[in-house]
Amino acid sequence: MVCLGNICRSPLAEGILAEKCKDLPVLVDSAGTAAYHVGNAPDIRSQQVARIHNINIENQKARQLKHEDLKCFDLIFVMDKQNYKNAIQLAKSESEKEKIQLILNSSNPGSNLEVPDPYYGGDDGFQYVFELLDKACEVIKNQLEKDFNE
Repeated sequence: MVCLGNICRSPLAEGILAEKCKDLPVLVDSAGTAAYHVGNAPDIRSQQVARIHNINIENQKARQLKHEDLKCFDLIFVMDKQNYKNAIQLAKSESEKEKIQLILNSSNPGSNLEVPDPYYGGDDGFQYVFELLDKACEVIKNQLEKDFNE
């Protein structure tokens, strides 16, 4: 899960998918394309909205996306087009580029919709982001379950 600073959207996405996939053999992580907040916990508003939905993300620490992630992970979900471009620049092969996708294409195929950055808005923006990510993560979980059962 990738956003810009790894303190708002991607920590929520990590927490949501990890909770949904707790019974599957998957590793869910998050990172930012920028190093603004490396080592910091998620934004308190992300923590609060996660907690409302019985998800604990308070122990996550922001980190920057690196090329190793593209080799290590099978899927890289980005929150918006700018972070898509940033992640693609790290890729060194077509197979690495193919792993990177806009997360909302999971729940809205081919739409190329973006998860808005709630950082400068009010608390309701974090709830809206949670709802968008929850829908997308449900689709991702269902696809993972299907893949594991094949």
